[in-house]
Amino acid sequence: MNEIKNKITRLIDQQRKGYIELLQKVIREKSVMGYEDSAQAIILEKCRELNLTIDLWEPEINKLKMYPDFFSTRTSFLNSYNLVAVKKGTGGGRSIILNGHIDVVPEGELDQWSEDPYTGVIKDGKVYGRGSTDMKGGNIALLAAIEAVTEMNIPLKGDIIFQSVIDEECGGAGTLAAVERGYQADGAIIPEPTDMKCFIKQQGSMWYRLEVDGKSAHGGTRYQGISAIEKMMFVLEEIKKLEIYRNNQITDPLYKNTPIPVPINVGMIKGGNWPSSVPDAIQIEGRCGIAPHETKEQVQGQFQQWMDQLGEKDSWFKEHPAKLEWFGASWLPNQLSDSHPLFTTLERAHTETLNKELVVEASPWGTDGGMLAHVGNVPTIVFGPGKTELAHFPNEYIEIDKVFEVAKVIAHFLIDWCEMDEIKY
Repeated sequence: MNEIKNKITRLIDQQRKGYIELLQKVIREKSVMGYEDSAQAIILEKCRELNLTIDLWEPEINKLKMYPDFFSTRTSFLNSYNLVAVKKGTGGGRSIILNGHIDVVPEGELDQWSEDPYTGVIKDGKVYGRGSTDMKGGNIALLAAIEAVTEMNIPLKGDIIFQSVIDEECGGAGTLAAVERGYQADGAIIPEPTDMKCFIKQQGSMWYRLEVDGKSAHGGTRYQGISAIEKMMFVLEEIKKLEIYRNNQITDPLYKNTPIPVPINVGMIKGGNWPSSVPDAIQIEGRCGIAPHETKEQVQGQFQQWMDQLGEKDSWFKEHPAKLEWFGASWLPNQLSDSHPLFTTLERAHTETLNKELVVEASPWGTDGGMLAHVGNVPTIVFGPGKTELAHFPNEYIEIDKVFEVAKVIAHFLIDWCEMDEIKY
């Protein structure tokens, strides 16, 4: 077994140049939401080279709307293709989903980039570009691992199900579509940018909208009105207290390096209609975190209860309660025991391959892992190259060495997890 794994390691090293070029090629395709087809075509071509069984389709939005956890800002997935490519096993082994998303967030202000975000420039052992770390580098690591196992003609008992999905950045519709299509496995790995740490727990999140009323008056006699801005300032302080209360309940050591495990963020504020008028309504929109062990409904209930108690501290809210609603996107939380075979197998592969212990933490953000685990009933962990802090930022990059380290770990994991059938060397 060690001889086979050593050969795989050498083979991945030999393929390094070609996969760097493939990463550059896919970065050059601007695969923002609705324009994923050109980048997906490159991944499709590689999967065909590997003789994988291909399934390429446009998700049907009407089917996805049947799921309560579906969300997308889109009305159609026309010309946006999901790709699943399967290496069929000989039978009897454990199957694995290797899931990555092809969509990227927009590049933002170009003057904040030192290089064009869609050229895949290489400098100092790093490939730069939008999507390099989130998460095209992870996808390339998966393909390199699959090719190494394929080139070695290793007969694995379990199926390897590679998924390149769309719409992850906007709620996970692509992965939901793969679940709806019937793809199941004994486990799943998502190579999001964890800097080669393993996330066995991840935060979920959801969007909220909160409106506070005031009483309009002329600015010259503002004392005759009630400023909705001032009332909202009070509410914001109470939200901050709720955030502190919620996070004080989290004692999980996996969050020891995360200052606020489940933040309550305020992302937008609007209101008022005239500089000389006292504003009679202010609205905020934000994101509320969900701890790995919580449900959306539990958090929504707690938030609502906190808002219902505002009148006990400010009598204005007894007659004019703050109006809370939940809208738009949500990401499901996820957790997996550190004794689960999916984790212990990856941990062993990491230690044997890189000769160092696998660092385990909890994710500060959501991924498609929640969708796979809760809707697809597939145990899921997150492990990949790339740095979390570079995702969605200008001058995004990924360290080339990390891509191939992950590829080697995943390849060794596949042999152990899917199990080798009898082979003669």
